[in-house]
Amino acid sequence: MNLLVNARDAMPAGGRITLETQNVTLDQAYAQAHLEVAPGDYALLAVTDTGIGMDAATRARVFEPFFTTKPVGQGTGLGLATVIGIVKQSGGAVAVYSEPGRGTAMKIYLPAHHASLDAVADAPAAAVSAAPAGRGETVLLVEDDDGVRELAEEALRACGYQVLACALPEAALELSRLHAGEIPLLVSDVVMPQMDGPALAARLRQQRPQLRVLFVSGYPAHAIAARGAFAAGADFLQKPYTPDSLATQVRRLLDAAPAPAHAPAQAAPPA
Repeated sequence: MNLLVNARDAMPAGGRITLETQNVTLDQAYAQAHLEVAPGDYALLAVTDTGIGMDAATRARVFEPFFTTKPVGQGTGLGLATVIGIVKQSGGAVAVYSEPGRGTAMKIYLPAHHASLDAVADAPAAAVSAAPAGRGETVLLVEDDDGVRELAEEALRACGYQVLACALPEAALELSRLHAGEIPLLVSDVVMPQMDGPALAARLRQQRPQLRVLFVSGYPAHAIAARGAFAAGADFLQKPYTPDSLATQVRRLLDAAPAPAHAPAQAAPPA
């Protein structure tokens, strides 16, 4: 989706976006010379546009967090940083081909998994979730994406937590104010309308100094930390996450020592 948005924005007067998929084999020489990945079989996803293209200097920086050629207010510079993060986590690579006035091709190579459809269909069902159980603690969940919020709320309730869920930071402040019991943990998206996650955490800690915080985001942690959105070492969970990984992180934080009794300094959110 990030690649498609970038391709669209590169064609202000219109144009064509082409999506292609293909099975490819990278030999030793090509893999090392062009992509710095292991040779072998890959699934290729290519997104090509007929837009304005990029010069060599822009191509060299295109995956840097917060680097953008778009006007102020029209881009965060995190879209392609997110792409490269996801691809590298999967053991893949991205090749960029672009010239000014001649469009851009982004080619994503993901390691192929060799299994027949019959083998996949006959595989045993997934093991029962081994996520650690909750002990009835209350978790304040703030997530502006409805689908992600519903999944997270369902997962936490299934593990035995009480969940106060909302879409916006102002609603979270109100939920905290009205809740008479303890709220030991905040699970919050980082980039949201109204205020960012770290600013929300600082406001909530004025009410609840011992509040622990787990930040979640689709943007890479290093990209957000580099911009100063939260302090280095903050607890962070990368989207997309599994219900088990969320429950594991929540249990770990709740079992840890109490949070410092002071609010962290607020920082400017990513542009």
